[in-house]
Amino acid sequence: MTKPKFYFFASLTIFITVAILLITGSFVLTEPLYNGSTIPMGTPLTWLGIMSLPLAVYFGVERYRNPTKIYKFLPQLLKFSLAAAVLWVPISYLLAGNLSFSFSEKEMFQGGQLAMKWFWGYSYGVVILPLFLLIVHWVLKVVNMIRK
Repeated sequence: MTKPKFYFFASLTIFITVAILLITGSFVLTEPLYNGSTIPMGTPLTWLGIMSLPLAVYFGVERYRNPTKIYKFLPQLLKFSLAAAVLWVPISYLLAGNLSFSFSEKEMFQGGQLAMKWFWGYSYGVVILPLFLLIVHWVLKVVNMIRK
């Protein structure tokens, strides 16, 4: 097995595992990271899952690693997506003011309702962008097949 295939399957496995944990609302997500910690296990697990998605797209689609002329801008967007995923915890911490990413009815921005809207928008965007780039790849592939 080549390195890109191994990295692809490893990233995809991590993403699917974390997605299943999140969808099922597993108790593992609310367990403390270590004894006496206020950080839930869901924070690093979700972070791993969020980072694994753009990596799975990168290693799963050869055109993103070796772009042709039509893919000139797309790999840069995918790298931006990975950078946004890596920054998910620090940015979310700045928005929530805590690592459990809980928000309240505060009037202040940090930890308040407006920050929560930004948090959810950012979280959805970090997941949607690599999925969008995967769909763009599929569309370009179909268009290329029709042209031939």
